[in-house]
Amino acid sequence: MTPSSGMLALVKERSIIICCGSGGAGKTTVSAAVALAGARAGRDTCVVTIDPARRLADALGLKHLDNTAREIPGDWPGRLSAVMLDAKGTFDDLVHRYSESPDQADRILSNRLYRNLTSALSGTQEYMAAEKLYELHEAGTFDLVVVDTPPTRNALDFLDAPRRLTRFLENRVFQLLLMPTRASLKAVSVAAQALLRTISRVAGSEIVDDAVAFFRAFQGMDEGFRERARRVEQLLADAGTAFVLVAAPRRDSVDEAHFFADRLAAFGQPVAALVVNRLHPRFDGPDPRLPESFSDEDVSSLSPPEAAWILAELRRNFEELETLAEREAGFVSSIQSKVDGGVVRVPFLDQDVHDLAGLAVVARYLTGQVASGRG
Repeated sequence: MTPSSGMLALVKERSIIICCGSGGAGKTTVSAAVALAGARAGRDTCVVTIDPARRLADALGLKHLDNTAREIPGDWPGRLSAVMLDAKGTFDDLVHRYSESPDQADRILSNRLYRNLTSALSGTQEYMAAEKLYELHEAGTFDLVVVDTPPTRNALDFLDAPRRLTRFLENRVFQLLLMPTRASLKAVSVAAQALLRTISRVAGSEIVDDAVAFFRAFQGMDEGFRERARRVEQLLADAGTAFVLVAAPRRDSVDEAHFFADRLAAFGQPVAALVVNRLHPRFDGPDPRLPESFSDEDVSSLSPPEAAWILAELRRNFEELETLAEREAGFVSSIQSKVDGGVVRVPFLDQDVHDLAGLAVVARYLTGQVASGRG
């Protein structure tokens, strides 16, 4: 099985594909192309981006994306939709889901501490991305969900976010702060009183009042959040979830790919495929040919000094390209052993991918419908 046929198997058989990699490797483009390949294979597919650059909307020909899946019209057997993550909107939806009443949800959503948490708490965006992935998967609307993650080390936060949320909710300090809501403020333990007095001296009584109001409103919801985080974590580890690593043929990008492959292994997840994007071509094949625009007649019309200079320039250019291609091939081979599903090569294209037609070209390279060359 060739690597490209392996990628085709992923889009046909898996339910979730998570694209990870360093910045500047074309990961957003590859994610959208993988989703398009899924739709072309007859699957109802949705691509989710948590990259704030909004490049995905441009590539899909949409003016904007938001937290609701938008279908992209096209002539393919399946359906293609896209979502731009709204972390706060997703968090608000969770609050509504686990609140015992609309009044409890309103008290949380209007709390200043909650508003600060949803915008400033480290890892919130990454966890909400995992939550959005879980929501789309569980809804049963899509056969395949493709996730475009932030650059590599942020994507690691995405993988660990459910586990970190569970640890936070089970943390002794968090449980201590819930005690005033469970036992009423008149019966607060000595430890809780001491903690609140300390926070009040450092941060001010107004912040403490907000915190107490938040935890009072949050009463009874923590177990729902914990259970949801556990299910999200199980989904990321499920056999139907595939991790695809996207790298550019550069030393820094390949080093990041090594780092990420090792961390995935620590999570017990293999790299299902490595996509090396924007590879330069090789010219040492069995049937090298001059470009059609450079004919024998053109050569014969040149004077000897002029012809010699042009041929020398062509030779120098050829040698530089061969050196570059050889170096890129070395980068690819250095990580090949860490990839279970093999390496998929996408060449350096004539122009940037900025629309569905360009995405279709990348999708054909990914799935082996266009030969991607050597390297």
